[in-house]
Amino acid sequence: MDLRPVGYVIGLLVAVLGAAMIVPLLVDLAEGRGQWPVFFQSAVITFLGGVAIALACASGVREGLSIQQTFLLTTSVWVALPVFGAIPFILGETDARVVDAVFEAMSGLTTTGSTVFSGLDDLPKGLLIWRAILQWLGGIGIIVVAMVFLPELRVGGMQIFKSEAFDTFGKILPRAGQIATQISGLYVAFTLICAMVYLYFGMNLFDATAHAMTTISTGGFANYDASFGVFSGPLEYVAAIFMILAAMPFVRYVQLINGNTHALHRDPQVRAFVATIAVLVLVLILLLEGDVHFGAEQAIREALFNVTSIISGTGYASVDYMQWGSFAVALFFFIGLIGGCAGSTACSIKIFRYQLLFASVRAQLQRIRSPHGVFTPRYDGRPVAQDVLSSVMSFFMIFVVTLGVVSVALSMTGLDFITSVSGAGAALANIGPGLGDIIGPAGNFAPLNDAAKWILTIAMLLGRLELMAVYVIFTVNFWRA
Repeated sequence: MDLRPVGYVIGLLVAVLGAAMIVPLLVDLAEGRGQWPVFFQSAVITFLGGVAIALACASGVREGLSIQQTFLLTTSVWVALPVFGAIPFILGETDARVVDAVFEAMSGLTTTGSTVFSGLDDLPKGLLIWRAILQWLGGIGIIVVAMVFLPELRVGGMQIFKSEAFDTFGKILPRAGQIATQISGLYVAFTLICAMVYLYFGMNLFDATAHAMTTISTGGFANYDASFGVFSGPLEYVAAIFMILAAMPFVRYVQLINGNTHALHRDPQVRAFVATIAVLVLVLILLLEGDVHFGAEQAIREALFNVTSIISGTGYASVDYMQWGSFAVALFFFIGLIGGCAGSTACSIKIFRYQLLFASVRAQLQRIRSPHGVFTPRYDGRPVAQDVLSSVMSFFMIFVVTLGVVSVALSMTGLDFITSVSGAGAALANIGPGLGDIIGPAGNFAPLNDAAKWILTIAMLLGRLELMAVYVIFTVNFWRA
């Protein structure tokens, strides 16, 4: 397999990442913390490194990529960018070790939101905005991957959107490049609107900008150790609204602005996602009013914010919900394994896979009840192909197995059961905080040993790229093809 086309694209993207380091450089110059040389050095290293890779591979550039090259590119990008994105953390005031810097950069670019840094309140603004930029770039990157690459690669049932999104959508925008361009424009617009609303409700300009980036990317990096807990009241409602919007399929927004006024509310995964949030929020409100003794408004606000934050994979925390009792803790663990809509910045398993799973189970129960009948699983009123169902079932199986393996691996590093299982879930589902006293909403991942951090770093990559897109490159037949 010719690796030059893959290397060429990676080189270009690394160079773009280096150019993006100019933003934190300028922010630090404005703040006067003296960290701008760090970003200058990092930008030079990253930009020149990317250009060198691209030039070295330029002779192999050709029209299009094979499916093997596409798989390899998808995984390699999310390996290369965190390595270069970690440089400012190593050289900067955080003075991070390689394992911590790579963990933080991987958490940023995969929009996981787990952090190994404490003392965020006092960090230079250049480093804080760099964390936000990593998540913002990772958010738009995964939308494009989810809508352009994964359906073609037939990963985890994503091929269902090749017909449901692209074929009907192609009458308006026939090329994937045009779709990516309009999605990018919408992504920028949502970020700007979110920042302006944050400003209106009391955030300062820097906080509004950084948190808008990490909200729309459903990343969850905050500028404070207390996460979103430093902002209360209306700002929690604002964040919840934008997290919900960001967890919906961006391709439907593009259809909406191109004249299809029914694109969003007719999408079955959108309806299921909103309904799921409504039910979970109602359950949590009853718990908070009854057992935790919150007032009505506080119960509604905290339930809406924290349910939305976890189900979307954002991972902001406004309170330590570990204090809400065992039922709430268990509920948050399983909420994190649901996820948002495909084609959004949201993480985890995704709501459409549960819909397909339930449709398959329903059809099977009907066959048991009426053995001579013909029952076909349907999604949005259309029959679902067997290869889609097989892909979804395989994804569920691989996700559960991987969750178990990562949990066991973490426990072998000396972590307790709760930390191991919730850490594995938080990394694979790209949620952010785990459960327990160490990595729960009131803690962070800094106290973990190096082995655990490397395991979680790999798990974040696996989860962000839907597992099988990474696993396939480790098969013998992949390299023989």
